[in-house]
Amino acid sequence: MKTGRVLGVLGRWLALAALALPVSAAAEAGDSPSDIIDALHGVLIDVMKNAQTLGYEGRAEKLTPAIPKYYDVAFMAEKSVGRYWDKASPPDRERFLDTFLRFMVANYAGQFDGFSGQHFETLSEEPARMDTVLVKSRLIDPKGDDVELNYRMRKVDDTWKVIDVYLDGTVSELALRRSEFSGIVKRENFDGLIAAIDERIEKLASGTES
Repeated sequence: MKTGRVLGVLGRWLALAALALPVSAAAEAGDSPSDIIDALHGVLIDVMKNAQTLGYEGRAEKLTPAIPKYYDVAFMAEKSVGRYWDKASPPDRERFLDTFLRFMVANYAGQFDGFSGQHFETLSEEPARMDTVLVKSRLIDPKGDDVELNYRMRKVDDTWKVIDVYLDGTVSELALRRSEFSGIVKRENFDGLIAAIDERIEKLASGTES
């Protein structure tokens, strides 16, 4: 990141992650990409198992430190708006980074709202382009269709972090976000984008997001 204020936002996220994650769930330096994904899945299963007791707010509270622990949120936020990131002012970047993290948390907190015997399987790990690694996994649902979740990861300092998730194995979540978010910025600037994301977060929190 190019500004001290943006670095300050990331620093606060990482400090929360270091303090709030239990040792058993925290990814340690030197862990393989598959180990990182297994740790992430452990957090998600714990949230699912306790979803009703926690409620949306409790799920969001548990996930807020976990997301920046396992995802390269800054990279994903930047790529989600494409060329408009370079044109954004430092305050706009800071506000968008904060909003993007809250949106990621809301997506997981809104979707992982119950448990009926699901579990994750990590299937394989293979090199990918631009010094990244693809970890293939599957969410096994005994009462419904299984879901393939493939994670593209890159090395950040001394640990691996997720930079994209391929839903059903092929659909890039980051590409979908870039198509949507960059279009809003083009039409309405960053104020419009942040307002639109905040509206989505409210719908996820209330359970009305389709």
